[in-house]
Amino acid sequence: MRSSDIRLFWFRRDLRLEDNAALYHALKNCKSVYPIFIFDRHILDHLPVNDARVSFIHTEILKILSSLIESGGGMNAYYGHPEKIIPEILDRFPEIGALYTNKDYEPYAKDRDQKIMDACQSRGVEFHTFKDHLIFAEDEVLKDDGKPYTVFTPYKKKWLLKLESLPQATPGAFYLKPYPSSLNLEKTRSLEQGLDIPSLPSMGFELSDTPIPSCSVDEEILKHYDQKRDFPAIKGTSRLGLHLRFGTISIRKLGRRALLANEVFLSELVWRDFYAMILWHFPHVATQAFRPEYDRIQWRNDEADFEKWKQGLTGYPIVDAGMRELNTTGYMHNRVRMVVASFLTKHLLIDWRWGEAYFAEKLLDFDLASNNGGWQWAAGSGTDAAPYFRIFNPQAQQAKFDPKAIYIKKWVPEVDSLNYPRPMVDHKTARDRCLSTYKAALAKDF
Repeated sequence: MRSSDIRLFWFRRDLRLEDNAALYHALKNCKSVYPIFIFDRHILDHLPVNDARVSFIHTEILKILSSLIESGGGMNAYYGHPEKIIPEILDRFPEIGALYTNKDYEPYAKDRDQKIMDACQSRGVEFHTFKDHLIFAEDEVLKDDGKPYTVFTPYKKKWLLKLESLPQATPGAFYLKPYPSSLNLEKTRSLEQGLDIPSLPSMGFELSDTPIPSCSVDEEILKHYDQKRDFPAIKGTSRLGLHLRFGTISIRKLGRRALLANEVFLSELVWRDFYAMILWHFPHVATQAFRPEYDRIQWRNDEADFEKWKQGLTGYPIVDAGMRELNTTGYMHNRVRMVVASFLTKHLLIDWRWGEAYFAEKLLDFDLASNNGGWQWAAGSGTDAAPYFRIFNPQAQQAKFDPKAIYIKKWVPEVDSLNYPRPMVDHKTARDRCLSTYKAALAKDF
C-alpha cells in the first residue's frame, strides 16, 4: 500500500545534505525517506576510465553515506540506467508513495525526468521536483512582454530587481534563504541493507589522482575578485565551478556571500543563471548556433590544427599554457578560456562545437549551459550583442594579463627556447581570413 509520507529521494547534481531543497521537502512531515544515487550509465559509458569527475562524485557519495549513518540514517547507490532502476525500486517497494528530487534543466535530464515521471504516474507515485542549483530558473526572469531575455545586461538588471523585490531585512534574503535540510536525517533509511556503494573498479573506473579544489569560500578572493580575476598567474578566482556543478556547495550560500562581498562575482552567478535560462528556452543551442545564420559559416575544421590546439602546440604561449593547464589539471583560468576559444574559432576557423566537446571531456567543472554559452560567445554565434569581428589578439592578451609570463612559464617552460614552435598562423592573416569567412556566411540570402 503506497503512502505519500514514505518517500524516495534521488540525489543528482546536489551532492550535499545542507541547504538541499528537495531533501528538505522530502524530510518534511514524513514518516521515512529512502535516499538513493544512481551512477548513470548513459553518462558514464562515454567517459575515460580515469575521469576525475567520477572519482569526485564517488568520494562525495561515500561522505554523504557516512554522514547519514552517523545521524542514524542511511542510503543506497546503484549503477545503471535511471529509467530502469527507479521503476524497479518502485515495484519492489510498494510502500513508497512519492519521489523527490531537484530539477535539472539540460536536454538529456529533461527527457530522462519525463520518463521517470511517467513511470511514477503509472504506479500512483507522486513526483516532486524543486529548484536547487540555480537562483532563478526557467520563467522566473522574463521581459515585460513575457518573453525570455536573449541579451545579458537587461536580464541582469531584471534579475537583480527580482532578487531584492520582496521586503526583507537583508537584500535577497527570500530567494537566498537556506533550506534546513540537515535536520531530521535520522528519518533516512537504506532501502536495501547490505547493498554497498558500487566501487569504482566495479563500474570500470580507476581512482583519479587529479587534485580537487576546496569547496570552502575564500572571503579574500571574493572581496578582491573584480581586481584579480583576469590574471591567471595569481589566485584570483574561486575555483568553485566543480562544486557548483555537482552541488557540493549551495548556490544560495554562495549567492549570500557574493551579495555582500563583490558585485562582479555576483555577476558571474547571474551569467550562470542566464545561460541555463537560454538552454531551457532555446534547447537548439545544445547542437546549433543560437543565431541560425552562424551555422552557415564554412569552418576549415583542419584536424591537424585541432590536434595542435588540444596539445598546446600552437606557438601562441597564452593559448598553449591554457590548454596544457586544462590537460593536466582539468581546469583552465576563466580569462584564458576566452582566449583559447577565440583562437580556435577565429584564428583556426574550427567549429566551436569541436572545442565545446573537448572542454566537456576535460573540464572538471563542465556544465552544459555555461560551456555552450561561453563557446558560442567566443564564436560570435550566441546571445552576445557584440559583433562577430571581436577577435582576441593572443599576444595582446598575454601582455595585458600575464605581462611577466609567470603563468606561461609555469605551463610552457620551453617558451623561450628553440624547442618552442613558431606561431602556426599569423594573427593578422588569421583575422582577415576570419572576417572574410564570417562576412561571406552572414551575407548569404537564403
